[in-house]
Amino acid sequence: MKYRHEWKHEISYGDMLALRQRLSAVMKRDVHAIDGKYLIRSLYFDNASDKALREKIDGVNVREKFRLRYYNNDTSLIHLEKKSKVNGLSLKESADVSAIQAQEIVNGNYGWMMDSGVPLIQELYGKIMSIGLRPKTIVDYTREPFVFSAGNVRVTIDYNIRTGMSCTDFLNPRCVTVPAGDAPIILEVKWDEYLPDVIRDVVQLPNCRSGAFSKYVACRIYG
Repeated sequence: MKYRHEWKHEISYGDMLALRQRLSAVMKRDVHAIDGKYLIRSLYFDNASDKALREKIDGVNVREKFRLRYYNNDTSLIHLEKKSKVNGLSLKESADVSAIQAQEIVNGNYGWMMDSGVPLIQELYGKIMSIGLRPKTIVDYTREPFVFSAGNVRVTIDYNIRTGMSCTDFLNPRCVTVPAGDAPIILEVKWDEYLPDVIRDVVQLPNCRSGAFSKYVACRIYG
């Protein structure tokens, strides 16, 4: 497992149009993208005291969050992910779960998790039992991904961020989401040991600075 560097920038619609052209000139599109983009639906976990939410807002230096995620409305492949942050570096751990297993978690049926034999599922079960993690909110958005092999660079443009508010039945296509307030367009840049100069130059935008935007925080705007 390797921690990665990560930049986040809030950008304008005009910035997005310019970046699409510049990134396409030097980077490849993610092979999983459909027409250059994909739809992401995530279900984030938190506890009754909003531990994950508060730690993000307060800028706690060492923190983690769990989520279930699938892409392009395809529930045949669902990921359980744990995103950790330490001293500004990020680490993502992932394990596959079936639609049946994901629905069991959504329904509050956790007994099978400890016997799953999957360390990440077992870790989530431990956090469910010890600190009361529960499914909290759905986060939907559109992502345009670009990749660059040197430095293992991944650049994404995320927009149309929507929240499920109090709905956590994220496998239910009838679970309606609504725009997450005035959520901006987000440029994310992730890399391993170094960021090649060509990519650093391409993503530079005037009057644009790194920030700590969180889609989960934005989608908790209504509760």
